[in-house]
Amino acid sequence: MGTTESPSHFNNLETLSTRELLAGINSVDQTVPLAVAKALPQIEALVEATVERLQRGGRLFYIGAGTSGRLGILDASECPPTFGVPQGLVIGLIAGGDDAIRKAVENAEDDPQQAWRDLAAYNISADDMLVGIAASGRTPYVIGGMAIARRHGIATGCIVCNPASSVAALADFPVEVVTGPEFVTGSTRMKAGTAQKLVLNMLTTATMIRLGKVKGNKMVDMQLSNLKLVDRGEKMIMDELGIGQPEAAELLKQHGSVRAALEAYRK
Repeated sequence: MGTTESPSHFNNLETLSTRELLAGINSVDQTVPLAVAKALPQIEALVEATVERLQRGGRLFYIGAGTSGRLGILDASECPPTFGVPQGLVIGLIAGGDDAIRKAVENAEDDPQQAWRDLAAYNISADDMLVGIAASGRTPYVIGGMAIARRHGIATGCIVCNPASSVAALADFPVEVVTGPEFVTGSTRMKAGTAQKLVLNMLTTATMIRLGKVKGNKMVDMQLSNLKLVDRGEKMIMDELGIGQPEAAELLKQHGSVRAALEAYRK
């Protein structure tokens, strides 16, 4: 049994007041960034390997089950609007397929062959990076997918929350964020899930910055998919060029992205 399944340090939760429950959850949540900090060298190695593969035309794949799978899908789905990269550059796959995004699919994570079938549908190759996400580090869906991927010469990384796990043993670039017992025993949607989300934020944000998708501290390639983002884009152009809103709005409308508007103005 991994530390994520160890008994909670809190007991008789049903006797606590709402304030006591919230204070307890908050107190254990504060340990998560400290655990992530200890894994920074591992995260750095994974980022560097991912950048290398994306620079040569590869893709980033996530596989996971339950909360872990949903977090991978969330991170993948946010890359195109945030960084203007094409759909399919970052791909999240979950045990049980799309139905499992919203509701649990019974026994979906227990098939060690299914992840490779899911990956093969995307023609995954040795140019790509595969990251297995599993709080326990022992999910059969993830273990099986990573084991077969390695046999095909595909680089593997992982994000796990227990030390010395089976998933980490299969990873060329393991990230082990040891979060310890949950507030509710075994509920890895809590601390472990938070840790995984933080690492995913780091992985794709740092990778996209390294790939030139951010200028200064601005998302210059973001998709202008709603009024809020159009307004943000106009403000970026106004700040960068020292021009008024009407001119910035016209540049953005004409060129379709902050980056293109800035480049056109400066020519």
